[in-house]
Amino acid sequence: MTAPLSIEAVPLAGPGASALSLTVAAHQTVALVGGEDSRLASLGAYVLGLDPLPGGRILVFGTAVADLPEPERLAFRRRVGYLPAGEGLIQNLSLRDNVALPLRFGATATPREIDGRVSVILAAARVREVADLRPAQVGSADRRRAAFARALAFDPALLVLERPFDGLSLTTAAELLEFARGGETAEGARRAILIIASELPSGLRTRVEHLYRVGRGGLLQPEAA
Repeated sequence: MTAPLSIEAVPLAGPGASALSLTVAAHQTVALVGGEDSRLASLGAYVLGLDPLPGGRILVFGTAVADLPEPERLAFRRRVGYLPAGEGLIQNLSLRDNVALPLRFGATATPREIDGRVSVILAAARVREVADLRPAQVGSADRRRAAFARALAFDPALLVLERPFDGLSLTTAAELLEFARGGETAEGARRAILIIASELPSGLRTRVEHLYRVGRGGLLQPEAA
């Protein structure tokens, strides 16, 4: 089976540094943690094909996204849920409209079908009661819940989450991780997930199949989950 994500010898810190190689298999949650010197902050944009690779290769479902023509690249990104650091919500839109936005521009569904999908995912994210408010009108936990809901709008098989649990209580972080995993199958979580963070809350480690600390230049050191 083709892995949802394969990172092959991608240098994160320039020439001469160790290159990062990693596979995120189907049904697995993999966390990479590291400080600023790890240069992990650039990895999400590389996976999505938002920034050009400095070297190596990244395959998403067996496809090198960076090599696709721009229209195909945009369409392919819908197969990957992406939560950028800082949430990335549009401030002049309600939480509901933030979640609906990718579906309105990237789906062939009718407006009624989109509204139904958005209502379901807002309820699953436990943010429906404040969905008509703008990001500045709600707390940080509700903003993060809405950002998770938006990342899951297309029900992707692969999620890339940047610093997803910063500032959250362990209870909220655990709820959102289970929401992201999408339920359990005989093989593991329904979705494959890559978490990129400075640290992973200790209470979440049992829900992560692989945890690695990334040192200077991309050197991986396994840590106990």
